[in-house]
Amino acid sequence: MSSLKIRIYFEDTDAQGLVYNSNYLKYLERARTEFLRNLGYDQKKLLKEGLIFVVKKVNLDFIKPAELDEIIEVKSKIKSVKKVSFTFVQEIFDSNQIKILDANIKCGCLEIKNKKPFKIPLGLYQSMNENIDGI
Repeated sequence: MSSLKIRIYFEDTDAQGLVYNSNYLKYLERARTEFLRNLGYDQKKLLKEGLIFVVKKVNLDFIKPAELDEIIEVKSKIKSVKKVSFTFVQEIFDSNQIKILDANIKCGCLEIKNKKPFKIPLGLYQSMNENIDGI
């Protein structure tokens, strides 16, 4: 499992000082990006290969809101990998390690020039399979 800590700033919150709901998607995206970076694939490397990853499906369960100035932790792991898609299970915890969000995110690999599904690069595919349930 990969972990990323994020501080909640004023810009992340609504008028009540709670994280605005769409900002959780940003936090989850950052954590997935760091997970893939830990496997040896950053965004620049994918772009050089003419590939992008896109989100196909999102399932979120908001349990408790995060608050201004809190440090949250986003934990990420790969649930499954197919030839052109993969699914992440992600959880966000507050500073007391109380779960505040559950997420299942399905992503797909696309070729940039035609936006059509494309096989995940072999090295990354193998790393993902080796790290199902975490790194």
